[in-house]
Amino acid sequence: MSVDYAADTATAQVVRLGAHIGARIDGVRLGGDLPAETVALIRAALNKHKVIFFRGQDHLTEDGQYEFARLLGSPTTPHPTVTSHGVKSLAIDSQHGRANSWHSDVTFVDRIPKASILRAVSLPSYGGSTTWASTVAAYESLPEPLKRLAEGLRARHTNQYDYAAAREDSPNPNARAYRAEFESTYYETEHPVVRVHPETGERALLLGHFVKQIVGLSSPESQALFRLFQDRVTRLEHTTRWNWSLGDVAIWDNRATQHYAIDDYDGAEHRQLTRITLAGDIPVGVDGASSTVIAGNAEHYSIVEEIKAA
Repeated sequence: MSVDYAADTATAQVVRLGAHIGARIDGVRLGGDLPAETVALIRAALNKHKVIFFRGQDHLTEDGQYEFARLLGSPTTPHPTVTSHGVKSLAIDSQHGRANSWHSDVTFVDRIPKASILRAVSLPSYGGSTTWASTVAAYESLPEPLKRLAEGLRARHTNQYDYAAAREDSPNPNARAYRAEFESTYYETEHPVVRVHPETGERALLLGHFVKQIVGLSSPESQALFRLFQDRVTRLEHTTRWNWSLGDVAIWDNRATQHYAIDDYDGAEHRQLTRITLAGDIPVGVDGASSTVIAGNAEHYSIVEEIKAA
């Protein structure tokens, strides 16, 4: 299914990829000079489809990616702790590890990024696709008793519970150095398990592999509930998978998705993408209670975005 929109002198076409998540936008040349009508189209498509894709953006440089990102919000610094892998963007590089675990970006801080913009720079000759899941669809698929249960829970997220945590004995010195930098400052934040999206009003599960524990529960109980709700997120019906080509750009709503970089290419193959994240708000639960900081100050990483009432 596709919908045509007038976008300046060109025609933008939004092609839906799935019932719950994913769309491709054709007929748009990304950059910092897009007209307001096209920016509004992209925002609307992102709110509706959670992750959107653009083909054929070979002209885009890191500077162009950054200027485009500024049209959608306020770029953060590349990362709260990893400062040696980019000034404007963070290099997502297979030589420093592989993000093959379900997560939303940087949920260990209070001001979770609202969106990420990812551009393909170098790709393996096979494999290396990325899958996204709608955490809104996951919440909406829950039976009412489980919705009420999730809405009353809070979880603690830290940067020592990331996808690299199982690789303590990695023989790759680059991966070991990256992980050491990733954990160089300890962050821990308590978030509601169900957050209310500040723009759409939708409810979404806020989980992923930065979760340390569900507050108030024993470790076995916490793990059981985490798995119960996380399994809803990763149901195939709630996902979309993108096979990258050079020149591709993906943008996802980090408040309404998780993602997983599929590690199905050999070590000799190289995969590199550049990521720019946009400042977000502090999550608020169904009860109106905001996330709270346990450890770490993220003011140097990002502002807190002020959401303007529609």
